[in-house]
Amino acid sequence: MSQPHVVVVGAGVIGLSCALQLQGTGCLVTIVARDFPGPFETMDPADKINYASPWAGAHNRWVPFHPSRPAHLRRDHFLAVRTWKRMAELYASHPHAAGITFLKGIEYFEKPGPEYLAIKARSEARDRGGGGGGGGTDEEARQADEFLDSLPAPIRTHDGRPPLASAFEVLAAPGDPPAGADPNVAFGFAYPTWCVHPTVYLCFLLRRFVLAGGRLVRRALADLEEAFALPLPGGRWPAAPRAVVVDASGAGLVRDPAVTVARGQTVLVAEDVARVRSPASAVAPGGSAREPATVTRHVGGDSRLFVIPRGFDGGTVVGGTFGVRDWDPEPCRWTREQLLGNVHKLHLDADRGAAEHEGLTVLRDIVGRRPLRLEGPRIEREGILGLGFVVHAYGMGGRGYELSWGVAEKVAEEVRDQITRTRYEEEALGSYGI
Repeated sequence: MSQPHVVVVGAGVIGLSCALQLQGTGCLVTIVARDFPGPFETMDPADKINYASPWAGAHNRWVPFHPSRPAHLRRDHFLAVRTWKRMAELYASHPHAAGITFLKGIEYFEKPGPEYLAIKARSEARDRGGGGGGGGTDEEARQADEFLDSLPAPIRTHDGRPPLASAFEVLAAPGDPPAGADPNVAFGFAYPTWCVHPTVYLCFLLRRFVLAGGRLVRRALADLEEAFALPLPGGRWPAAPRAVVVDASGAGLVRDPAVTVARGQTVLVAEDVARVRSPASAVAPGGSAREPATVTRHVGGDSRLFVIPRGFDGGTVVGGTFGVRDWDPEPCRWTREQLLGNVHKLHLDADRGAAEHEGLTVLRDIVGRRPLRLEGPRIEREGILGLGFVVHAYGMGGRGYELSWGVAEKVAEEVRDQITRTRYEEEALGSYGI
């Protein structure tokens, strides 16, 4: 029986992850895309504005679920947990090639929502040794416990930094004497997390895909039907019927009224400013008292300030904006000045004090359009009359990297199930001589 052939549409982080996962199940895979990864330094942001993956900050920030929040956030969280574990495996096996860094993640909250308040309450109740309490309803407490129990354990990093003591920690409002704590911050969280240098990581995935026998077709598809009609590329592959198409195109090839864009603007600076002061007990003899961290400050609603170290000599991303249905392709200079001017609010240990943004070397203003599905990412199988089956994997918004391997595993499960069903039906028809 011939190997099933799967066409993956899209070569962003979701498409590449799905393609590699499918190869691991024994499928022959072709990626069809208009844009493929390349060195960040040579990519034209204006030409690639809709190819969101290279422009991402690309880190993991836990997004908790809660009774008051959309139901898909629980599913998405566990996709992110699966991704965290796969990133840890790649970090362990390819520490100097994959573009992955494990580090501390810090979040500060000015006006925390009910999901963050519930997690803080349950975490503090656990620290006190009490199983109950923590405020909120029983369902809020149950979901907060489920969230906290799911978080992965810390891993040891390759540069000698000791791991965090736990998977999650509640922080007091930041600040140094004599000024005291920041009066606008209610509390913070810290946890072990990862970030990637986007183009190093994407090129790493693409290289692994090609070395495993994957094929690439550079083409902008006008319609999903075209993906089913593509001829197989020449080469050593045997002729094989296309079992299924994976739509990882970002916005989806089938018109979906729930899909729009979320415009993001960030600033890439050359300096390594995303560092915080380590506790004295965690500093090795002769080691640095400053450690890398990705730091986010929630300033209300969906507005956030953040710094993300890219690692691998990639500078630091300072952000950011999240403009739903904002199609403006041009970076706003006022936004740049506002982002850089607020760096001090992240309480970094950058030896610059309140003026730590002064003198930063701006390498690039980055504008990217993240395909956002307002009802949550679409990850499901669908029969297309007269064509075959498609597995949808699009609309991740700004969470493509965070969800990537969890999505890929789900897609591979759907493809495997469809291939099994198709083979069973073919064998059943054959037994009747049809």
